[in-house]
Amino acid sequence: MSFIEVAEDHDFSYQNLPYGIFSTASNPTPRIGVAIGDWVLDVTAVKHLFSPELAEKCIEGQTTLNALMGAGRPAWTEFRNTLKKILSKDDPSLQNNAGLRASALIQNTEVIMHLPAQIGDYTDFYSSRNHATNVGTMFRGKDNALQPNWLHLPVGYHGRASSVVLIGTPIRRP
Repeated sequence: MSFIEVAEDHDFSYQNLPYGIFSTASNPTPRIGVAIGDWVLDVTAVKHLFSPELAEKCIEGQTTLNALMGAGRPAWTEFRNTLKKILSKDDPSLQNNAGLRASALIQNTEVIMHLPAQIGDYTDFYSSRNHATNVGTMFRGKDNALQPNWLHLPVGYHGRASSVVLIGTPIRRP
C-alpha cells in the first residue's frame, strides 16, 4: 500500500503505476513521471533514491522513455521496485520529507503530457479477424476481404512513425 490516498476504483493505483513524459508550466523540461491517483511523481526529483547506475542511464536528462525501455528487464524490475518502495507507506524517504514531497508530487491537473517515446519505426500486425476483414474490405471488397494466408500466419505491415501522436492531436486524413 502507498502512503498516497487513492480511491479504490481509480485507474492509477499503487498496483498500476503507469510511466509517462510530462512537463509543467513552471518547469517546461519534459521528464519522466509516474501517475499514482491524482498525482504525478516527478522521477527526476527522486532520482537520488534509485541506484546511481539506473539514475544515470535511464533518468537523468531523459526526455523520453526510450533509454528505460532499451535497458532491459533487470532495469525495468529495479525501476518498478524502487518506485513501489518510494511510494510505500512503509518507506519514509518521500513520505516523511515534506520538502521532497512538495517538489516531487504534482497534481495531475498541473502537468502537460508529451509523447513518451521517440518512435523510429514500427510494424503493425493484423491480430484481430474483424480488423483484418474491415481493412481487406476497403482494398479488395467484401467477397475477397480476408485472404486465406491470414488464417495461417501473422500478417504485418510497415507503419508510419508520424502517425503516432498524443490524444487530442488534430489529424488530417488524406
